[in-house]
Amino acid sequence: MRFLLSLGQMAILTGQTEANYERLCALTREAARRGSALVLFPELWYSGYDLDNGRHYAARRGEGIFARLSQLAQECHLAVGGSLLEETNEGIANTLVLFDANGECCAAYRKTHLFPWLAETRHLTPGERLESVAAPWGITGLALCYDLRFPEVFRHYALKGARLVLLAAQWPASRRHHWQTLVKARAIENQFFVAACNGVGNGPAGPLGGASAIITPWGDTLVEGDDSENLLTAEIDDSLIEVARRCLPTLSQRRPEIY
Repeated sequence: MRFLLSLGQMAILTGQTEANYERLCALTREAARRGSALVLFPELWYSGYDLDNGRHYAARRGEGIFARLSQLAQECHLAVGGSLLEETNEGIANTLVLFDANGECCAAYRKTHLFPWLAETRHLTPGERLESVAAPWGITGLALCYDLRFPEVFRHYALKGARLVLLAAQWPASRRHHWQTLVKARAIENQFFVAACNGVGNGPAGPLGGASAIITPWGDTLVEGDDSENLLTAEIDDSLIEVARRCLPTLSQRRPEIY
């Protein structure tokens, strides 16, 4: 199967929710104009990392900004993904939601690995499970920022049959080389596509690194951003997954009994 995937590499304005939403709408409509089946946005694109005021931005799933994003996906008739602060019975979660082209919430992943240096452990409730979905383009796993440093997350998705993992982040420019290395490693070692969308501009701990990218199962970069706001689009050809796994059948040669 072939399809177009877009990454909305945004400059996230902390606390300026309407300005962020207007920019997301413009990028989503441009992704639809290009014929993309899916557009992914960065972590906490709506509010930024204003966790001290997290309850002001958080909403129940199906309400507030979740409902607006659902309507936008339906209007533009493409899948839209991005992370938002979600009000739950346990507290506030950093939740990556994926709305399908009909505006239905087909997947929601609450960040399981919280980043203590940004006070996530103080303000947020961690998720307790990983989340994948049988999307029209194949099984798709969801991950958020710090999860990139935990290869077990991505191997879990590979063993569940994932063909694509969507990663939304606010990763700092100071560790851009980590980002670029790890995004490629997660794709190569699991032999699936990784679509990683980072923010740009000012982040919670300095400039964000951009470098949003779509990586093939071979570790090739289909598209990569710089440090400026941009909509990045590439064609996914998932036949590359079978080619990679046939040439180097590492997943089938695992020996979990000795690990």
